[in-house]
Amino acid sequence: MIRVMLVDDQELVRAGFRMVLGAQPDIEVVGEAPDGQAAVEALKGVGEGTGEGTVEADVVLMDVRMPRMDGVEAARRICAAPDGPKVLILTTFDLDEYAFAAIKAGASGFLLKDVPPPELISAIHSVHSGDAVVAPSTTRRLLDRFATHLPDGDARARRDADVLTAREREVLLHVARGLSNTEIAGLLHLAEATVKTHLGRVLAKLNLRDRAQAVVYAYETGLVRPEAGG
Repeated sequence: MIRVMLVDDQELVRAGFRMVLGAQPDIEVVGEAPDGQAAVEALKGVGEGTGEGTVEADVVLMDVRMPRMDGVEAARRICAAPDGPKVLILTTFDLDEYAFAAIKAGASGFLLKDVPPPELISAIHSVHSGDAVVAPSTTRRLLDRFATHLPDGDARARRDADVLTAREREVLLHVARGLSNTEIAGLLHLAEATVKTHLGRVLAKLNLRDRAQAVVYAYETGLVRPEAGG
């Protein structure tokens, strides 16, 4: 059973997600919160101090713009906890920069608030199993929107390029462009398990948490540049 917590300041949004998730035999909504502060306080082992929270969740669906504490700060605190749940960000295109910041803070990916139910269920399963949810189309749009505001990472990219092998760098570039392990395997004529091994080494060498942070890293350091009209 996957335990999910819903964090959104709009009760109607939470009700909609609760109805969809409640119909799944292997997903249980174990808690709700109207803002990031309430979520951090409610989650067991996450809140500061005595950690009096009682909600034990595996995945947190987190809105970004909320009163008291936004989703970015809440994600940062939750992901910093040793046994904290995975965080899946809920976003809209006009809040792209928040989703980007939350992924840097440790969130495992992002979804649009109007995500179709099957995609929502699939994303929760993926995050729970340790994967990151990085939808190619929304990733490109997200990064294209504000790539001009990213710092110049050329020096860091050159330094890190020396750490990665040519194949590892190639895999990282394809991950950043939104390709799945299966697609990368087909493109490079490798076994999918080999691609997964290469990606694991990339994450370890660059001290990245997961696939989502690898995408952010590749854009932030300039290894990949958004295409015009992407």
